[in-house]
Amino acid sequence: MKLLLTGAFKYSSSQIEYLKNMGFDITFIQDERIPIDSDVSDIDAVICNGLFLYTPIENFKNLKFVQLTSAGLNRVPLDYINQYNIKLCNARGVYSAPMAEFALCGVLDLYKKSRIFYENQKNHKWEKCRGLQELSGKNVLIIGAGDIGGAVAKRFKAFDTSVAGIDPYRKSSEAFDVIYSTENLDEQLTFADIVVLTLPLTDDNEGFFDGKKFALMKSTAVFVNIARGKLVNQNDLIDALASNQIAGAVLDVFDKEPLDDKSPLWDMNHVILTPHNSFEGELNNKRMFDLIKKNLEGFLNE
Repeated sequence: MKLLLTGAFKYSSSQIEYLKNMGFDITFIQDERIPIDSDVSDIDAVICNGLFLYTPIENFKNLKFVQLTSAGLNRVPLDYINQYNIKLCNARGVYSAPMAEFALCGVLDLYKKSRIFYENQKNHKWEKCRGLQELSGKNVLIIGAGDIGGAVAKRFKAFDTSVAGIDPYRKSSEAFDVIYSTENLDEQLTFADIVVLTLPLTDDNEGFFDGKKFALMKSTAVFVNIARGKLVNQNDLIDALASNQIAGAVLDVFDKEPLDDKSPLWDMNHVILTPHNSFEGELNNKRMFDLIKKNLEGFLNE
C-alpha cells in the first residue's frame, strides 16, 4: 500500500516509522505547492492540505483515501472525490481548542482594553482605564455549530454568557443553550453582543456576511471571524468598523491573505488582527497524528 505524505504536517522520525509498520510504502514531498512531475498513478493514499490545487487529482489514478491536515474541505475537488468513491477525512477536532481559546482571548482583549494597558506599561504610565466590560450576562451567537463552534461555546459559557448557535444541520448540542436554523440568523443578530463565525466556506455562503448583516447588529457588538475570510464582505466589514456600526472585531482570516499592508484594518484600535494563526497550539501535532492513525487504520480495515 503506497502512501504519499507532504510537508503540510511535520512528522517525527518515530511517526514515520509507525506508518511504515502499519504496512505503508511511504513517499514524502516537502512542498505540496510545487507540482509533482513524477508518476503518482500507483499512490493509494495521501495525507495533505492543498496538494490538489497544484497537482491534479486525476494523476492519482489508484487513489482510495485522502486525509487532510485542515478542517476545511474547500481546497479539494469534492465532485471528483465523490464520483470515484475516494474516502475523505478532514482534521476534525484537531484545531478546535486553540481556535476557541483565540476567539475568547480576542474578545476579552477588547472588553478589557488591554491595548491601552500594554501602551501604558511600555511608557511606565500609571493611569486607570474606565469603561471595561464584563462577559458575564452577554449573549453570544456562534454561526456554525460543529466541532469548532462547540469548543467556542463551551469556553464562553464558562464566563456566564448565554450561547446560541446557528447551523443548517445540527439541531441541538450540549455546548449550546439553543441552536437555530439559518433562517433565524437575521433575527438572532439583533440580540447578540458577540458574533463568532465558525462556518466552513462553500460556494453557497461566500460573502454572505455583508453590510445588511452588520446593520442588524448592536452598535456595542463584537464580531469574530476564525473561519474563512471569504465568508465576509471585507469592504462592508471595514465600513461597519469605520462608522462604529459595530464596536469592534477579532479577525484571524481575510478574503485575501496576506492582508494588504495598506488595508485600514491594520490601524483600527478596535480591531484585533492576526495572520491566520488561531489554529496554533502545542498539542496539535499529537491530536493530528492520533487522527491520522485512527483514520488510516479504519481505511486498512475496510
